[in-house]
Amino acid sequence: MSGIDLDHVAIATTDIAGALGHVVGDLGAVVVHGGDGYGFRWVQVRLGTPTTGMTVELLVVWKPEVNDFLARFIAGHGVGVHHMTFKVDDLAATLEHAKSIGLHPLGVSLENPQWREAFLAPREAHGTVIQLAQTDHGPGDFTAMIERATATGAPEGSPIWWPPPPAPSASPTVLRRVVLGSPARTRTTEFFTDFLGGSHTDTNTAGTNNTDTGTGADVDGTDLVWPGGGRIRIVDAPTAGVLRLEGDGPAARVLDLSGIHFTGAAR
Repeated sequence: MSGIDLDHVAIATTDIAGALGHVVGDLGAVVVHGGDGYGFRWVQVRLGTPTTGMTVELLVVWKPEVNDFLARFIAGHGVGVHHMTFKVDDLAATLEHAKSIGLHPLGVSLENPQWREAFLAPREAHGTVIQLAQTDHGPGDFTAMIERATATGAPEGSPIWWPPPPAPSASPTVLRRVVLGSPARTRTTEFFTDFLGGSHTDTNTAGTNNTDTGTGADVDGTDLVWPGGGRIRIVDAPTAGVLRLEGDGPAARVLDLSGIHFTGAAR
């Protein structure tokens, strides 16, 4: 389908100060914006520039009596990646397409013109919750927000609920991809290309050309990219789900971000 973009990966945490310490103090991320949701609070950070890298959203439980979905997730699974969000041009059409291929969207909400959403459960989305969202803000709006936050050091939010992060690392890391494990790589690849609009790329994690030119696949994994620069890499694994985040940094390192390993290596 056209008009689909990988917007961000969301991580549930119980220690927002520690999580910001990792992504800002250790990785040099820019805090962009945040706010209150229903049963949770969120803050988004950019690991990269407005035109490179990817966005990470940090989630914490807040007012679970309103909606306890995040509290239940943490109780059952612990901290870690909660979902990946894909922005779509027409959510209603996307949901019809999903149903036509045997998927069962959950939590469908179409009432708010500023933010319409639905979800696919991990059992149908190859190990990870997928959020499908339609917003009245275009990609340029978020790009401008990243530019303002980078220039001023002042994020946007109503309210700004999170604690002040540490000084950012002077050697920032660029988030390059989300690495997904899959026991059935071909089927997982088809889901992310045929349904979610990813395109094959011929660059693997080492920056060299794949042996299967034109498919984005080699013996190590399959690389997919979306128009906004979001990337995932699908690798063979006994169980499905997010394995780690990978980026380019000034030195090889492994950091633990709410149960998720972030690996950075010099290019």
